[in-house]
Amino acid sequence: MQRFEKINQKKLYKNDWHDGHASAWRFAEDWKYSAKTWSEIILTDYEMVLRLLLAAVLGSLVGFERERLLWAAGLRTHMLVAVGACLAMLVSAFGFADVLGSPHVVLDPSRIAAQVITGVGFLGAGTILLRGEVVRGLTTAASLWGVASIGLAVGGGLYLAGFAATVIILLILAGIKPLEERFRSRTQTHKILISAKRGSISVDVIGDVAGAQKSLIKQFIVQPSGTEDVDDVEIMFVRLSPQALNRIVGRIKSLPTVSHVETDVNT
Repeated sequence: MQRFEKINQKKLYKNDWHDGHASAWRFAEDWKYSAKTWSEIILTDYEMVLRLLLAAVLGSLVGFERERLLWAAGLRTHMLVAVGACLAMLVSAFGFADVLGSPHVVLDPSRIAAQVITGVGFLGAGTILLRGEVVRGLTTAASLWGVASIGLAVGGGLYLAGFAATVIILLILAGIKPLEERFRSRTQTHKILISAKRGSISVDVIGDVAGAQKSLIKQFIVQPSGTEDVDDVEIMFVRLSPQALNRIVGRIKSLPTVSHVETDVNT
């Protein structure tokens, strides 16, 4: 009985040794494969520079469209955002290769690339302006965010996605704008605010001034002003072109009883 137990113990020791040896061998093979994989995906200096240059070119295409409209965030800003985002992706994807290949090391280098989107949000906020009741700069802020995403795509080696996104963004910024302006002209309202001698401005007077655009008058309001013998007149036009608006305002200013004229645009 004792002999049988000793034989079983020897078999267990032998099996444990074989299992441990196999585990060590598998770990060594995994380590070799991991090291080989990282060595294959590490980029050359030439390819890294190429990706940065490509990101700058794609960013400049979008930036030139914004520069053409005289926005503060123009060509250079979009190029810088694209290159910076591309570099962040390169560091995120390849900057920790030696560390990630080590055993018992768990890191998430993708956090670096993820923070680019958050950082660009603060940069885009600086391009948004509030003038009266009109908000301007939202499109430029969105283009900065898009350019940052293009830089991340190029830095990650997704060249086709970067090119496609650039083309789509340019189509949105330049190609869709005429359609947007045409649609906006149908829904846009123009207000003309007038201060004039009491009783001197009526619907008939404004109709004569507006001429062919008389049918575009949506609202006509006359109320006494705080100043004695002065009326405040509010006229609202719809679907009025900028040229027609300037012409009507010029005619109103030429009226002898009018002391003040201003315009307001609502969309």
